[in-house]
Amino acid sequence: MQEKSLADINERIRDGSARVVTAEEMPDIVDELGLAGAVREVDVVTTGTFGAMCSSGVFLNLGHSDPPIKISKALLNKVEAYGGVAAVDLFLGATQPSEDRGIEYGGAHVMEDLISGKQIEVDAYGAGTDCYPQMELETSLRLEDFNQAIMVNPRNAYQRYNAATNSADQTMHTYMGTLLPRFGNIHYSGSGILSPLSNDPNFDYIGIGTRIFLAGAQGYVMGAGTQHNPQNNFSTLMVTGDMKKMNNHFLRAATFHKYGPSLYLGIGIPIPILNEKLAKSTAVRDRDITVPVVDYGIARRDRPSLKMVSYEDLKSGMIDINGKEVSTSSLSSFHVAREVALTLKQQVEKGEFLLSSAVEPLPRVGSSRPMKQTKESPNVGDVMSRDVVTVREDIGVEEAARLIVSGSFDHLPVISRDGRLMGIITAWDISKAVAGGKSSRIGDIMTRRVYSVKADEPIELAARTFDTHSISAMPVVDRDNKVIGMITSNHLSRLFARRR
Repeated sequence: MQEKSLADINERIRDGSARVVTAEEMPDIVDELGLAGAVREVDVVTTGTFGAMCSSGVFLNLGHSDPPIKISKALLNKVEAYGGVAAVDLFLGATQPSEDRGIEYGGAHVMEDLISGKQIEVDAYGAGTDCYPQMELETSLRLEDFNQAIMVNPRNAYQRYNAATNSADQTMHTYMGTLLPRFGNIHYSGSGILSPLSNDPNFDYIGIGTRIFLAGAQGYVMGAGTQHNPQNNFSTLMVTGDMKKMNNHFLRAATFHKYGPSLYLGIGIPIPILNEKLAKSTAVRDRDITVPVVDYGIARRDRPSLKMVSYEDLKSGMIDINGKEVSTSSLSSFHVAREVALTLKQQVEKGEFLLSSAVEPLPRVGSSRPMKQTKESPNVGDVMSRDVVTVREDIGVEEAARLIVSGSFDHLPVISRDGRLMGIITAWDISKAVAGGKSSRIGDIMTRRVYSVKADEPIELAARTFDTHSISAMPVVDRDNKVIGMITSNHLSRLFARRR
């Protein structure tokens, strides 16, 4: 088997003779030369990804004030930074929203502002002790005014990521972007062929201490990221780097509409071609990397997977879902991921970026278990009323009015001949119809777009639907969309009152 050492490759990098290619170029080289030939020909393969990496943040040291302050709470441009580390050490999370601008501005935006050379406003509140007497402090700082600004990101550079679509009748606003109703679109993330972990899935090179490209600076792998799950090809990395050396071209803040802030980061890892095994893993193509298309219309932890697709399929722009052609779009920027790989290639070729040996391998078995919930949350079926009156669309308004007056609900689900939910009528609908002298059939005045819920869904989902759509009652349906009950805001009010 053809092999070479990391020391040999670093020596070639130093003298400028190293052959460096990107992960896009490597598959064709392996096809042409074979694995042994590729090891002889190529020294380094550069990778790159640029996408939303919510699990990111920065440790900031402000230095001591006079009189000194022990910061218990700090606002950076009205974004709260955690102060429970030490007197003047703060941790700013990328997704923390602003107190005055909400989700339109967050921790990620503060980071981008600092790297862009902008001044930020700091409001600090002290705990008040004998050695730290100051209680409040206001100041204006730029990035160079902090003693340290060290980025520490618990989970970055996912090996691959589930694609997302939405079967529900309403638009959903998620960390996978805005998902249109009834399979209106598919969003995906990750760079596929350029993905660092897809090019070294067995961690033959990448490990603790590996030097990486992090937003334009040289950073390091600290270890496996949170939710690291290599046994299912969902590996992650925990990374760190000096934010003072980063470039805002590779670090950008974003806000996902009606969801919240996030941080787009460029990460690249140069992989030395030490042997045929690494040559083979860096010859991966988009068609070799597959992900499930997951239905986010099911608002539960375990969402159903509709089908498996490759990054080649996703990048084609169209995927078939249940006989429907659905358009696909990427939340990551493959263009900037390519820039990361090319910039890293140039740095290695110029001798500016040496490769480092891992001090410890990454674990090949991780943990991404669901949360242990010790207090059970009731489902809709535990609080709903089963004594529900349903009507057909051909009954008259007067009859519907009598049913509402004699019953316990201001809403009547309207069902089809086979008992399936097709609409809803309210006391307000009837009042408007009577006052306006409109049709005597409720089928002409009912609301056909009905929000419903299933009995086995958590009550939190029902509460969210009530709040989002400003409604006060919903039919409860079974899997065949047949009405089996009714849940109202009064049911939830009574439940929450008992909890208190």
